Amino acid sequence: MQTLFDLIVLLFCVTGYVCDLSISPTRPVSVDALVGSDVTLAVSHSGASQPVVTWFMEGVPVVIWTVSDYTSPDVASDHSSVLHVDQNGSLTFRNVSLRYNGTYTVEMTKIGETRVSATFDLLVYDIIKNVSLHTVPVEAVEGARVFAFHYSTMQGDAREVRWFFNGVRLDNGPHYSINGKNLTINQPSRNDTGRYAVVLTNPFSSGTHYRNITVLYGPDMPVLMVSPTKAVFVSGDSLFLSCAAEGLPAPSVTWMFSGRSIPASSGGTVNLTDVTTSQSGVYTCVLINPKTDAQMKRNITIHVYEIPSGEPLCSVQATNENLGLQFLCVWPGGVPEARLSFPDLSVNDSGEGNFSITPNDIPSLNGEEIICKADHPLIQTQCSIIPRGPVDFLPVIFTTISQDEQTTVAVHCTTEASPEAVVHWFKDGHGLEDARKYQISTNTSQLFILDFNVSSTDLDVYTCTAINPLGSETSNVTLLGPQISDSSIVLSDNRTEVTLNWDVPPTSIVTGFDIQMKGPDLTGSQFRTIQMMPGFTRTTNISGLEPKSSYFFRIVPQAGGTTGERSEEHRVQPDAGLRRAVIAGISAVPCSIILLLFVLAFIYCGKCDRNPRYPISRAVEKVRTVICQSAVNDPHHCPPPEYRLQPPERWTALPYVNTHVRRATTV
Repeated sequence: MQTLFDLIVLLFCVTGYVCDLSISPTRPVSVDALVGSDVTLAVSHSGASQPVVTWFMEGVPVVIWTVSDYTSPDVASDHSSVLHVDQNGSLTFRNVSLRYNGTYTVEMTKIGETRVSATFDLLVYDIIKNVSLHTVPVEAVEGARVFAFHYSTMQGDAREVRWFFNGVRLDNGPHYSINGKNLTINQPSRNDTGRYAVVLTNPFSSGTHYRNITVLYGPDMPVLMVSPTKAVFVSGDSLFLSCAAEGLPAPSVTWMFSGRSIPASSGGTVNLTDVTTSQSGVYTCVLINPKTDAQMKRNITIHVYEIPSGEPLCSVQATNENLGLQFLCVWPGGVPEARLSFPDLSVNDSGEGNFSITPNDIPSLNGEEIICKADHPLIQTQCSIIPRGPVDFLPVIFTTISQDEQTTVAVHCTTEASPEAVVHWFKDGHGLEDARKYQISTNTSQLFILDFNVSSTDLDVYTCTAINPLGSETSNVTLLGPQISDSSIVLSDNRTEVTLNWDVPPTSIVTGFDIQMKGPDLTGSQFRTIQMMPGFTRTTNISGLEPKSSYFFRIVPQAGGTTGERSEEHRVQPDAGLRRAVIAGISAVPCSIILLLFVLAFIYCGKCDRNPRYPISRAVEKVRTVICQSAVNDPHHCPPPEYRLQPPERWTALPYVNTHVRRATTV
């Protein structure tokens, strides 16, 4: 037929009719091919002899040839073993592979003629082998959002995919979604348990795979029973509790009471014998699906009348990122449980055992007593709490030094607040976060400055702001280097020992003190460290001094490896003794008193001759005689008292100095 058409066209052209170049497929433009077979995209043309033919594969030219030309077609090198051009311009594929699956376009051109073209779709298929189904997730669970099947093949693609459930074909809809290689079940339920199949077909083969799916569910709402059926049990009664619920697989049953599990039979029954009031309360049946871990709980209350133990407890805590308040009232136990309420916060809200409420008008509650009323059939009582914003406070500083001479400074900012305040830390106006250098305690009330260096920017202004929903309070502390704010010295009576006392500013960072001395027992004229005291000390004793020698003392504060400003120098001088005139004057006073007493006694005794006379103590007489003679003979030259002076001890060893004292201070 095509040959006849070509002859007619040629006849018209020879007889003078105008003929245009044309091209037409001689077979269907959609061609199916099996991998490894030969296939031809056939075309014919008319209206011009020896047109130029160009074949395109997905828009890329792969073959160029002039029809009826005896030269070889120009075929792309990577396709030369597969693509061949026939005499009429048709394209033949030999041993075609999946690589050639796609769209092909042929164009014919002739000088002076219009360019013409035709398009073909080549679909190359392989034999379908080893179809398998996979599921995501592995188990189908009732209530999940989706459950999906995905098929795969070892070889071959399908032109048509059909899904079946229990032999019934599935279509796209609200419950099933089919897309590509996936079948998705939306919100699977136990009714989706069954046999699923996927059937794959192409023009040359087909494949089928089956998968049985069990949708896990439950536990459903359990059914609880009490036997015998009573509203209230009395001490000494016996009863049974049972719990059952549907589920796949069958759920396990556990009974809980007061936060502890209680023995139950394999069927989930609890036998309570000779019950007491302590067994009154809420019993909880906990059912767990052993495969999905899904839980279902249900409570049942057993009443054995008693008054709740203790007293109701009130508390308040911050909520909503420290912006709100939650008041709690707890009075557990008792049967029936007490009814708890905060009448100052809400008229209608109440609860039992453990009740909480979150009010809206927070500022008005600052400093107000909030009462929780606890009503029980046998007693009515209450508890209260006063919420407060943070009050003014002063930071407290602690300094420690480790064995490797690393100094750590801790700043404590603790304020009275209800609920407990959260502390935010700043350094020189910039917020501090918990990191390597700065560490904040769990309750945020303490800032630890690690590897503190008094010669760096660690000496700065630190700010702590305590915040709770009812307000905030800010306090600043300026850390200072090691300093001595005050010092003093006390000499012992025998002038062989001194006591040094000192103090430091409250915000001074000190880890230890060097006690330095200058005196005759030390070589040279410079101060020498004789003691190294830990940072928490404020006093020390230095003994073994020579009374007739002069000494100088001072305290040098330390902070890690940094030396601070020294204290003032304290001097101890030898005792020069009292002047003779001063001693004589002092001695004259007691002598005059004693003479006056003797005169009065003589007058009195002269009037009392009958009274016996007692001898005066020789010790008194000796004292009187010595003192009086000294005063009468030469009151200005009384000999000084006789002091027992020890011989000089210039080479007396100084106190033991422990150079390995671990220093720490608390300010």
